[in-house]
Amino acid sequence: MLKKSLLGILLIFLIFNLGWAQTPKDITAAPKVMQEFRAAWIASVANINWPSKPGLSTAEQQKEAIALLDLLQGLNFNAVILQIRPQADALYKSTIEPWSYFLTGKQGEAPNPYYDPLTFWVEAAHYRGMELHVWLNPYRAHHLSGGEESAKSVVNAKPELVVKLKDGQYWMDPSLKAVQDQSAAVVRDIVKRYDIDGVHFDDYFYPYDSYNGGADFPDNLSWNAYLKSGGKLARADWRRESVNTFIERVYKEIKAEKKYVKFGISPFGIWRPGYPESIEGMDQYDKLYADAKLWLNKGWIDYFTPQLYWKINDIPHSFPVLLNWWQSENTMARHLWPGMNVGLGGDDKNVDEVINQVMTTRGMLPQSKGAVHWSIAALITHEKLRKGLLDGPYKTQAIVPPSAWLDNKKPQKPIVTVVPNGSLLNIQFNHPNISDVFRWVVYTKYGDKWSYRILNKKDKFLAVNASIEAVNGKVKNLLTAFAVTAIDRTGNESDFFEYKMGENQ
Repeated sequence: MLKKSLLGILLIFLIFNLGWAQTPKDITAAPKVMQEFRAAWIASVANINWPSKPGLSTAEQQKEAIALLDLLQGLNFNAVILQIRPQADALYKSTIEPWSYFLTGKQGEAPNPYYDPLTFWVEAAHYRGMELHVWLNPYRAHHLSGGEESAKSVVNAKPELVVKLKDGQYWMDPSLKAVQDQSAAVVRDIVKRYDIDGVHFDDYFYPYDSYNGGADFPDNLSWNAYLKSGGKLARADWRRESVNTFIERVYKEIKAEKKYVKFGISPFGIWRPGYPESIEGMDQYDKLYADAKLWLNKGWIDYFTPQLYWKINDIPHSFPVLLNWWQSENTMARHLWPGMNVGLGGDDKNVDEVINQVMTTRGMLPQSKGAVHWSIAALITHEKLRKGLLDGPYKTQAIVPPSAWLDNKKPQKPIVTVVPNGSLLNIQFNHPNISDVFRWVVYTKYGDKWSYRILNKKDKFLAVNASIEAVNGKVKNLLTAFAVTAIDRTGNESDFFEYKMGENQ
């Protein structure tokens, strides 16, 4: 082995006598950074995932949040979908709706000592290089596990907007303009005040009929008012039109406020039985009055996450068969990142199923790879699942695929300097417009092999070895080239700022 002093002398010789030359001939051989949306849902309703129970102290809530984010970062995830409006309430500071029962144990009561959980989550996620998408339920007014409704709850403050279901839940009537106005105002407020990356709705539009004992949704008052006003649509079409109007409105209002904030929906995984032919199951079009295919066809979303919670070989609900059908309906070429049920169990068979589903998405959707995991609980519980993902499809880091319809302009090249530091090189980077940077990618080449490392916006340098090993007095796997790029908020990558050792000057 070379002594440190000899290695240091050699390093200085390499840097200052051979030098670094920009624009090497073979820089195009550098690997493209992996593009894949890797997200997990974190549910607050019924304290499913976070916080673990109502009324935890501020410090306990923050400790749990950091543990979840550290878990995802360690598994090379790059996004989190956090539920912040489970029942027309708020896990953030709002002047529109009350603080959530699931946060403090009393609806309307703020955390003590005070903090804003959403600000905390956004900053902590971004610090770890992950997007933060806020998950909102647009119509649910009160969940069975949601404690006592406060005076500010929509159930008490605006009872004309809600109906009571037979299972005890309260639901806002989607046909009412005042309901649409309130939910749209909530979205606008969050997008305006918080540095979020996405807004997310799940599959709860009109409620599942099991919530109402199998009976029809109790909207006779609004239906009769519609008829008296001269309405001509059939009742089912009127309900669907109410939801369609709201979805289109939310998409446009998000873009009017911040164009780069993505809007995503995760509807029930089957549009209608028979689409495609082998598919059986619930009819969301007829039961939930959710014409999810229309939203995808119209491009009223930026990413579409149908809940494909079935196995590959489940013939009536097959994961790849349904995914292929949804892709055939993706006429506006939006992101199609399916929802996967990773909570099947932690044994080898189910881990293999999850990995096969990830690989299926890659094979079927090569232009925009990605999946969303339901839910983070399985990642916490199952060590084999974590290991299977990290040793397999998530072994390397990835950036979120770009959304060209939102922004297709590359950021400028980074500004890079190199500072020797013993046996290391400190690759330092900055940018002419730092607000246009969300992540950095540093590519390194040792010998003939390229690799990359994705860093976060706040990182200022990466220390790399000038060589990997020294054997019998000879340096092997010398660092022969590196490059740095900047990634913007919507996933666009800059041109390379590139260096190569001086033998090819």
